[in-house]
Amino acid sequence: MKIIHLNYPNHIKPSEELGPISLALGFFDGVHKGHQRVIREAIDRASMLDARSAVMTFDPHPSLVLGGRKEEVFYITPVQEKMDILEEMGVEVCFIVRFTSDFAQLTPEQFIQHFIKDLGVVHVTAGFDYSFGCKGQGNMELMEEKSEGSFGVTVIPKQEDGEEKISSTRIRSLLKTGEVGTVCRLLGRPFRISGTVVNGDKRGRTIGFPTANVEPEIGTFVPGRGVYAVRIQVQEQQYDGVCNIGYKPTFNNPDEKVLSIEVHILDFDKSIYGEKVDVEWHARIRDEQKFSGIDELKAQIQRDKEQAIGFFKAENQQPG
Repeated sequence: MKIIHLNYPNHIKPSEELGPISLALGFFDGVHKGHQRVIREAIDRASMLDARSAVMTFDPHPSLVLGGRKEEVFYITPVQEKMDILEEMGVEVCFIVRFTSDFAQLTPEQFIQHFIKDLGVVHVTAGFDYSFGCKGQGNMELMEEKSEGSFGVTVIPKQEDGEEKISSTRIRSLLKTGEVGTVCRLLGRPFRISGTVVNGDKRGRTIGFPTANVEPEIGTFVPGRGVYAVRIQVQEQQYDGVCNIGYKPTFNNPDEKVLSIEVHILDFDKSIYGEKVDVEWHARIRDEQKFSGIDELKAQIQRDKEQAIGFFKAENQQPG
């Protein structure tokens, strides 16, 4: 997949001729099933029109520029993971438009001229609620009206799961409460984060359950506190595991709030400090809790481990 960075007003045309383009528009954080419906439509249109399939997304998140937010924005899919997913879907070109104050001031008509017509777009696909231009004044009705026959427009209706819209906002809310099973369904794949294995307090090793202490990449959305059945990829191999996200209340001073992500990898005994890993969250097992002592904690971790083993055994037996 070809990745092309665009920046208004200085760099708004690719350095090479791309030919006709079928374009999917959206921020696409999460690339969930609703987003996938938009992107697949653009790919299908590209095939019908003998054009290149393309996605246009934006960086950083518009709320950083428009909302004046000072805190860090956490993405369901950081830019690189988003690119990987789009490439897996078969997208040929991804335009990443730098979302700046100047870009945010474009009128809807200017956006259409610079980022649709001037790019050689022959078809635009977006969701029913996609807006563009200064203060989101442009909608898909206006897009169709202003096309003036120079490009086609397809609007994808609201995509629902359980009579509720599939949205990045809904997925973020579910992640906060640890409902990763529902998140997997809405994404069409397990929720995943990347990180590095760093030194921890090594207490798990002393009680018979060594863990990999994962430091997530900056800007990563971490699920809510609790214990989960996970899969972890390390050194190009994938393993089942049990992950605790939390503050380790059995051992730590409650006033010292340092969140940790610790994965006990099943059937694994290698040292992997410094390794880059990907962790997939498949199911929530329980809330984080404080135990009266080591023996009670060890007994619960063993039960967690058995529950994770049972979950993955059942998952592996499912057809398809």
